[in-house]
Amino acid sequence: MDQRVKPSPHEIRRAREDNPKTRERDLAAELGISEAELVAAHCGEGVVRVEPRVNDLLTGLEAVGEVMALTRNESAVHEKIGIYDKVVTGNHNAMVLGENIDLRIFPKVWAHGFAVEKRDGGDIRRSLQFFDAAGEAVHKVHLRPASNLYAYQKLVAGLESSNQEPIVAVSAIGAEEENEVQGAVASVDDLRDQWSRLTDVHQFFGMLKTLKLSRRQAVRMVGQDYAWLVDNDAVSAMFHHAAAGEMPIMCFVGNRGCIQIHSGPVKSIKPMGPWINVLDETFHLHLRTDHIHEVWAVRKPTKDGHVTSLEVYGADGKMIIQFFGKRHEGEGERDDWRFLAENLPRIPSPTVA
Repeated sequence: MDQRVKPSPHEIRRAREDNPKTRERDLAAELGISEAELVAAHCGEGVVRVEPRVNDLLTGLEAVGEVMALTRNESAVHEKIGIYDKVVTGNHNAMVLGENIDLRIFPKVWAHGFAVEKRDGGDIRRSLQFFDAAGEAVHKVHLRPASNLYAYQKLVAGLESSNQEPIVAVSAIGAEEENEVQGAVASVDDLRDQWSRLTDVHQFFGMLKTLKLSRRQAVRMVGQDYAWLVDNDAVSAMFHHAAAGEMPIMCFVGNRGCIQIHSGPVKSIKPMGPWINVLDETFHLHLRTDHIHEVWAVRKPTKDGHVTSLEVYGADGKMIIQFFGKRHEGEGERDDWRFLAENLPRIPSPTVA
């Protein structure tokens, strides 16, 4: 966030009126504010502040029926149409395990929430939008024509906050919460030993925490039998091969507060400028290829044999997007996915200091 004086709610609303076609995220950046501050400025004018009570939200959303779930980071936008069902609540971790909407949620990160109504011609577009303490979007739920409006209005009423002021306090994310770990202390031998003992991909995060390594530091250190660098165009190649071969994949996009997963085939792959887009019936993905700094193919041992992921990193060292071949717990990796991942064009790995 820049250091200029922040605009007042009135000035923010005026800027929104003057730039009706500019995306909220882009307009907020132009104004030197967070997206949450931009939305909050409209409280009382189509926006209602709601409490970010994640468990109540998730259990109430199923009755709303078909909606579009959106999770994004700076470089990728992941949109799924479906129902919030098979909800697992929790204060540290919550999950939605439905056929189409598949989420891993970290409720403590969700700091601000809003119910938003926007007039679009003769229609009103309704959404629930949630942000972290820095005002960055963590998750949004957009209503669709088939959504149950009564159930939505009941949910909003139950979550409505007593504070409807058009301002919101945001705070910078502390360095300890950032992704890169400074001054890595683990040795390559320690890392390789622990990596070789993995029996489940879900143990990977715990291993990183124990060794005080970021994900990218680990893949750079571990050696090419477990992780190797591939060409930045490998993501586009993978999409086209998966679509042509009708190969079901898993596609993860996340931020600090939410990870959203697509499991299944991809069909309609459309490059447009710097973006590569998936435009399927219940799944849309928009990925900024010009933000791709490194792409790693990563092999992790499991009790069902090793599994291979494709991990895409930005220049800041944070993971933008991750891919696997679609598989269920207890199943081995798909042969076609493994062949594809292992035959994407490799490039020399950087030496680790």
